[in-house]
Amino acid sequence: MNPDNLVLIGLAGVLSAAAPVIFAVMGETISEQAGVINLSMNGTILLCAMGGFAVAVKTDNLLLGFLAGMVIGALVAAVVAFASITLKQSQVAVGFILALLCRDLSYFLGNPFMGLPGPRLPALSIPLLEGVPILGKLLFSQDLITYLSFILIILAWVYIYKTRPGLILQGIGERPAAAFVRGANVNRLRYFYTILGGAIIGLAGPAYSLSVKAGWKGTITGLDGIGWIALSITIFGGWNPFRAALGCYLFSFLQWLGLFLQPSMPGIPSQVLQVAPFPLMILTLLFVNIGNAEWVGRALAGMPEGPRRFFTRLLRALRATPPASLGVAFEQD
Repeated sequence: MNPDNLVLIGLAGVLSAAAPVIFAVMGETISEQAGVINLSMNGTILLCAMGGFAVAVKTDNLLLGFLAGMVIGALVAAVVAFASITLKQSQVAVGFILALLCRDLSYFLGNPFMGLPGPRLPALSIPLLEGVPILGKLLFSQDLITYLSFILIILAWVYIYKTRPGLILQGIGERPAAAFVRGANVNRLRYFYTILGGAIIGLAGPAYSLSVKAGWKGTITGLDGIGWIALSITIFGGWNPFRAALGCYLFSFLQWLGLFLQPSMPGIPSQVLQVAPFPLMILTLLFVNIGNAEWVGRALAGMPEGPRRFFTRLLRALRATPPASLGVAFEQD
């Protein structure tokens, strides 16, 4: 095969493999913009992957499988919302417990479906556009869930930053008291956006088990840990859909790069290249807020003017500030 075609196919695979992570990150971005941290995401993805696959196998219907994932994700998020908004419990503690519970439930309830053959989402080439050089294979020969991930990125950005409800969403995450004074029912909206975000996160599960990594293989499925990566990408993305999507594609690209470079680096164990994207994403995450450290300011002050300006701009571009009331319960009088 032509090396150029091999690279092109690989990059198309990067876009496809990033789609589930995009659903998870966009769902978490919406939830956290409203001020609620859904820390259950890792377990939710596993449970939705198992549940979506099980429903698709039993009904032989892919659509019902994806809907099952959305329902499971919404129900888990509803528990997070009830515990944190109504009961005023710690969002971090509740989310972490649910992450462990959902993970173990997925392994236990998924035992009967391990290794079973099931339906898989087919590629859906777009007529005329699939013939466009380079872009045709890269963008227009994907499956439906990948196309939906492209659309979701744009819709999320437009909704959050260009619509009145989106401005209210930002308000209940930044200054809920001010939003309440202006007529917003803060807690009701937080319920709505947490559950909506959970439903979107729920799509990530069947996006894996019915598309990217078709099937359910329990503990060797390879999904455990993806939710934590999605949480870190949400932070890296600065709660902005476009920047968060860039983080998703970067993570997927690093995973593909490890596989691509493996044949040319036979002396390096394959496990090293497979695991490398995870510490690299953590390292990238460190740069998001490292500019706030006092020692960084001193180091920059000692640099020549040219490098100082470059690194200052770089750190300023990477810096991300969370919603001011993220994780803080609101007493609605």
